[in-house]
This record gives sequence, C-alpha cells and structure tokens, in this order.
Amino acid sequence: MTFQVSKERGMALRQELLAKAKRVVVKVGSAVLTKADGLNLEVMASLAHDLCDLMREGREVVLVSSGAVAAGRKSLGLGTRALVMREKQAAAALGQGCLMRQYEDIFGRQEQLVGQLLLTHDDLANRDRYLNIRNTLFTMFDWQILPIINENDTVSVKELRFGDNDTLGAMTTNMIEADLFVCLTDVDGLYSGNPASDPSARLLNTVAQVNDEVLAMAGHVAGALGTGGMRSKIMAARMVSARGGSSCICHGRQPGTLKRLFAGEPVGTFFLPQEEKMQSRKHWIAYTLRPKGFLVLDDGAARAVVGGGKSLLPSGILETRGTFRIGDPVHCLDRNEEALAAGLVNYSSDDIKKIQGLRSALIKETLGFMDSEEIIHRDNLVVL
Repeated sequence: MTFQVSKERGMALRQELLAKAKRVVVKVGSAVLTKADGLNLEVMASLAHDLCDLMREGREVVLVSSGAVAAGRKSLGLGTRALVMREKQAAAALGQGCLMRQYEDIFGRQEQLVGQLLLTHDDLANRDRYLNIRNTLFTMFDWQILPIINENDTVSVKELRFGDNDTLGAMTTNMIEADLFVCLTDVDGLYSGNPASDPSARLLNTVAQVNDEVLAMAGHVAGALGTGGMRSKIMAARMVSARGGSSCICHGRQPGTLKRLFAGEPVGTFFLPQEEKMQSRKHWIAYTLRPKGFLVLDDGAARAVVGGGKSLLPSGILETRGTFRIGDPVHCLDRNEEALAAGLVNYSSDDIKKIQGLRSALIKETLGFMDSEEIIHRDNLVVL
C-alpha cells in the first residue's frame, strides 16, 4: 500500500505535527451532536471542555458545527420524516438559534465567549468576502472569542452550498492557514476493509497521501455519517494536505477524544501534509472556486500543462463546454474526461470557441482584438 507509513514512524510524525499545531479547526457533524430526541447536550459539554482546554494551552481554535436542522426538527416536532428543501431551511432558521443558545450556555460555564458565522460557498468564492471573513476570524482570535461556523442553510441553494460541513471545515482550515483539521464523526476512522465482514480489516493509523487506493476505502465505513460520508471526509483531508496542513478523522462521541489526540495517543486516522505546499491563491482557484465550464485539451497541451508548467494556448484546445466570461474558473480535461487542471480564463467561452485549435498569432485576426496570447496564464493555472 503506497499511501502508508509504518505505525511507529506515523506516530512520531503525528506527535511532531500536533505539538506544532497552534491553530486548529474542529468539525463536528450531526451524527455526533444529535440523538433521537434532539441535541446531545452531554457530547456538546464534553466537546466544549476539550476545546477550552486547547485554548488555555494557547492554541487558536475554530469550531465548525452542524446540528441546526436537527435542533429545529426537534423543536417543531417534525419527527424523523424526510424534509423537502424549504422545510429544511425553515427548520434551520429556528434550529440555528437553539443550537447557538446551547453553545452559549455550555461554553459560558467555561467562561468562554463564542461568536457565530453563517457562510455559503459563494462567500468564499468571492475573493473580497473571502479575505473579509479571514480578517474577522483573526480579530476573534485576538479577542479570545471562539468562532462557531455553520453553513447558512436558510439561504443556501444548490449553487451556493458547500454540500457538507467537511468541505466547509477544510476550506476554513485553509482560509486561515490552520495547522490541523480534526473531523469528529461517529466512527473510529478509516479502515482498510469493512470490519463487520472482514476479520483482517484494521484501522489505518497514518495516511501519507490520499490516492485512489485510499478513496476506494471510503465505501468500507458503516455509520450514520450525515450528508458527508467518509469519502467527503477523505476529500477534505486531501484539500488540507495540499495547503500544508494535517487532518485527523476520529470518533467524536467518546469523551476526551481531543485530549487523547493531543496527548499523543493513537486516536483515529491521521493524514500527513504534502511536502510541497500549494500557494494560497492557487489553492483558492483549485479547491474553492467551482468551474463555470470545461476545456478539453489535446495530448500535447495536456503534457505541457501538467508536466511542463506551461500556460494554456488556444492551439491545444479541442473543445469548449459551458458558458463563461473573462476571469471565470474552468477545468481543463484530457481526452478521457479526466480533470487535469483548474484556471482562470482570459477569454469568454464564445471567443474561445472561435479561436480553439488556432495559433496565438491568429487571435487578433479572428477576434479583432488580442488581450492575451494565452487562454489561461500559468500564474492562474493549477494542476489538479
């Protein structure tokens, strides 16, 4: 298995990284926070105690918390029936207040102030808002306020949603350049197989790289993992790793999990950072922005972009898909539909369709103008 390191080496690396982790994002899902009759106050109290301990040690901490819809469902007496989108949004509108009221009470017993941020994907995709949110979080750190972040379920539609709080947690981690992302869920971590049916299945201690082999293991995990599932947690770990951070997936219902993790015990599955850290702006292009369209490249252009670090020229484009404007994000695909790179285009989709396959020298003759020789400059291009 190419993604692994030995347990001894893995434990040494995780202890070294945990000791250096001065800024930490902890995500807790509905599967941990709720029970059949509403919020699990015992779990919330235990979590608050551990987070306050981390802050007393001098760490800066952010909590990404689900639970608003579940809290609203309980207050409204909606039972366990499936809710349509408008019902979920209405339940979240009520439940978010209930959730924060409980957090304020529980953290208040620890004499810890908390503040709420409700975000949509569009907030982070807009560069100005992204930076404003980042500055708000840094100010809350300065004022010793614990930020509690959740998706703004009351206004989110498909185009604005993160999809799950694992993604929101990873994006938050990278936005503030946190050292560690901890994902608290209702399972022990990532297993090599299904422990219910495979006697040889074992909990993975340390993962050095999230590759296809690791992603394939996501289907082995049973449990009520909410909207995200294990795959989204692994993808979140990969996002954090690319930016130079560490991640850990571990059981959130067991008291003292965070304390045990930072004490160096072999808790959960730990994901190591990539050795080469992706620049902040390029990470934003690759992992935060959603593509407005796609460019299919020929073999030569694919090699130049992926292996040669070159800009994308019109001559290497076989097909343009979608409708987009200058400056919009797109993904570059090879002939097999595999995503190769993400980037910001210098021309609209209508103009690219007219010049695809042509040499750059023919751009002005074809369009009547030439803003750039490149469709995507290498400074705005990120290999995926």
